[in-house]
Amino acid sequence: MIADYHAHDLTPFENSMRHFETLVERLSGTETKALAHGQLEEVIGGEGRELMRLLLEDHLALRAHDESISERVAPVAADGVPRGRARDSERGLRSVFGDVRVHRLSWIAPGASGLHPMDAELNLTGEIYSIGVRRLVAQKAVRCSYDMVIDELSDELGKPVPKRQVLQLALRAAEDFDAFYEGREGITPREEDDLVLMSFDGKGVVMRMEGLRPSTRAAAEKGKHKLRHRLSRGEKANRKRMAAVAAVWTSSTDARTVDDIVREPAAGSSSPRPRRRPRARDKRVWAHLDRPMATVIDEAFVEALRRDPDRSRTWVVLVDGDKSLRRQVKRSARKHGVEVVLVLDIVHVLEYLWKAGWALFGKEDPKAEDWVTERLRRLLRGQVSGVAAGMRRSATLRKLTGTRREAIDRCATYLLKRKDMVRYDDYLARGYPIATGVIEGACRHLIKDRLDITGARWGLEGAESILRLRALRSSGDFDEYWLFHQRQEYDRNHRPLYDTARCPPLRLVA
Repeated sequence: MIADYHAHDLTPFENSMRHFETLVERLSGTETKALAHGQLEEVIGGEGRELMRLLLEDHLALRAHDESISERVAPVAADGVPRGRARDSERGLRSVFGDVRVHRLSWIAPGASGLHPMDAELNLTGEIYSIGVRRLVAQKAVRCSYDMVIDELSDELGKPVPKRQVLQLALRAAEDFDAFYEGREGITPREEDDLVLMSFDGKGVVMRMEGLRPSTRAAAEKGKHKLRHRLSRGEKANRKRMAAVAAVWTSSTDARTVDDIVREPAAGSSSPRPRRRPRARDKRVWAHLDRPMATVIDEAFVEALRRDPDRSRTWVVLVDGDKSLRRQVKRSARKHGVEVVLVLDIVHVLEYLWKAGWALFGKEDPKAEDWVTERLRRLLRGQVSGVAAGMRRSATLRKLTGTRREAIDRCATYLLKRKDMVRYDDYLARGYPIATGVIEGACRHLIKDRLDITGARWGLEGAESILRLRALRSSGDFDEYWLFHQRQEYDRNHRPLYDTARCPPLRLVA
């Protein structure tokens, strides 16, 4: 029954006040005065949680009482069927403080589903778990395994939570990700932010068989395993699905010299002095397993246009040497009418230089390091053709053959085929970045630190939901998103039930 304070001679929040007074009395007693502070924390923590549960329950009872004594005006349903009769009803809610009962009026009519205006005002979902519990799951699932989430959540709620329910809560928490970013207002860069920057990469995620793409699944089904319950070295090749990772941010230019990039240690120091660089601002990073790289690149261009709708700033895209990735970037640039500067990541170039240096001198010879450092300096001065020709001459003079000669030729060819993206002298003078640290960090933060934990194998939906939630946290958008998500829940669950403009209002405070 809906609480009637007058009939039962109760005052609002009497239950919670009584519990609080009992707790204060206990803490004032001789028994607790002898406790160490750790035990006091346990007492207050346990009883305090029950106090919060009672506060929530008493508040809900007060609102139910107010509804029961207010003038009863039948809600106008969207289906046009009049609900002229009101009766008391209740439902359960598993909140972050524990289980509570929600009493409210149910407006009914023969052959029609009941309407519960209080449910709309409270923005209750159709499941027993509260939106607060859903948020807890979202915050925990991005940091640790689902088994750990279940253990922590069961301790906090005081009841076991089935794994299936936790997975569903995570899925629901992430479902408005695309709508949130599609409807977001533009970002006005700071006046000094001359650059709009983008970067892309791919990162593999070990999947369960049903989560693999058809071609990968076919190869996996043909493979044989050394162990029954664990993938051995080399067996993950056909167990991964590639996530497309994107990053968009703005920054000011930062003109540098070769010596700023290749620095010698300061006097009396074993390492170079750090150089302060402009900060990446308004950074957004995200990744998807359920869509191809070309689609994610298009999303990134749309996101960049939010920062520079009139295309007045310089757009720089940092890439690795992947040919298809470059083609997709150029296609998106044409599609959105944007001119972009493609910059080849200097770290990828260094990998080729090191392999060439080891081929010339061997991995243990210090001369290899000197050779790589000098070639790097020359590349940064724009001497690409000279570096490529010189290493080939050195290989010929040394009469290198086999894999050693192949490493030299591979490096030279790599540089010459990408001459239009390794104009580092020009990039440094104009203040463009030349390394893909942002996207490398995104691959680590979004994917490796969570989805690549030992033994993890993912379904497509579950992995995608975690990627979205981690992207929101990494981009600093989670709190704003959660308000949006609650409004979307209201629009899904309650607004369609009522006649236009007659739905009980939702009030959310940012």
